[in-house]
Amino acid sequence: MSLNVDSAAVAFTFKGGMLPMTVMELSSADPEQIRQQLAGKFSQSPAFFQHTPVVLSVEKLDEPHLALERICAVCRDHKLLPVAVRGGTEPVRQSAWALGLGWFPPVAEGRARVLESVSNSPVQEVSHDETVSEAEAPSLATRLYRGTVRSGQQVSASDGDLVVIGAVNAGAEVLAAGSIHVYGALRGRALAGIHGNTQAGIYCRELEAELLSVAGNYKRSEDIDAQLLGRPAEVHFTKEQLEIKPLG
Repeated sequence: MSLNVDSAAVAFTFKGGMLPMTVMELSSADPEQIRQQLAGKFSQSPAFFQHTPVVLSVEKLDEPHLALERICAVCRDHKLLPVAVRGGTEPVRQSAWALGLGWFPPVAEGRARVLESVSNSPVQEVSHDETVSEAEAPSLATRLYRGTVRSGQQVSASDGDLVVIGAVNAGAEVLAAGSIHVYGALRGRALAGIHGNTQAGIYCRELEAELLSVAGNYKRSEDIDAQLLGRPAEVHFTKEQLEIKPLG
């Protein structure tokens, strides 16, 4: 008796997708200068530097040859994971491939989105259209941001709480020395207690975050209970771990 053998099971499928990715735009090719700046960034928000994939953009560099291997090593020393290079000459492209990295062509002029960082001055409210000057603003530690925090944008409150009257899109980042309150969907990264305040918390009306962190203790999206996704939630550091529970 002969048996019909089914064809091999499908091992994978290719799918297009828009994954959130941080672009590290280099304006210097000096690995030591990059190291120094990364060290400063690491001290400000260590939870961001937790195996975060980055694309190294070299479009601003007029360098036919780069110490790409050393630059990647510096990134990995600070827990960043280079996955691809964008732009550069043919030797740069060949170096990227030799290191097992992907390569992207340069972005067309005017299409690149610069990582925007909202000023840390004691502003009571910030919108996309206007900023209250330091002289006009009351001396409040709480920062109020009105509007959507878009992909590629960073909003921070270095001296207190941050309140966002709107959503935080995927690929965006909000940081605060104190707690973070998002009166909308939280789809990007939220880092509270960035100076080590374990009493800080994160509160949002709709939890879809890429990363949550309180005082350097973090959870990525895959670590969040699926039952909490899409719902109001609060995040605290309790009993030496990050606790996420329904808000209310």
